[in-house]
Amino acid sequence: MAFYFDDTVRDFIAQHQNPMMRNFMRNVSFYGDWPSHLALGLVLLGVAWRRQSKKWMRIFLSMLVAMAIAGVAGTVIKRTIPRARPSVKSELRWGGPRFSTKYHAFPSGHVAASTAFFGVLIFARRRVGLVCLPIPILIGFSRMYLGAHYLSDVVCAAVLGIICAAAVWRFFCSQWPITDS
Repeated sequence: MAFYFDDTVRDFIAQHQNPMMRNFMRNVSFYGDWPSHLALGLVLLGVAWRRQSKKWMRIFLSMLVAMAIAGVAGTVIKRTIPRARPSVKSELRWGGPRFSTKYHAFPSGHVAASTAFFGVLIFARRRVGLVCLPIPILIGFSRMYLGAHYLSDVVCAAVLGIICAAAVWRFFCSQWPITDS
């Protein structure tokens, strides 16, 4: 379904570009990448450890694990499906297109990692998760705005992130039940 709208959404975004918004989206995209999430997760894990909150330590650890799994799964899919980014013009030459990261758009790694990371909160603490929900949505939009991904790259990455978050959360809950202590 998202494939049907890929070109329409890309064209709409391309017609509504402006320098200030582009700069903002670059920052969103930069801070929406996995190293920022890793740093945030480690800081939060450290705070929870310092406060001796086993509940939040488990939540933050599961966020980091979900993000890592989504990252690995996304990378495997990217290597399997070499889809060109929307910003890439046809670069066909004798022997086919050149191999580069320009051809690894599906799924969006930024969105998969962010959705998995914050998605755990939806399962663990619904209200906190809902407050954080705009973050992966904004990251996904930034990736489309910058011409790095199509709508389908972002939607499939979000689904991948949700699946990873749900699986990790279910595993953590089955192995180490979370209480309110």
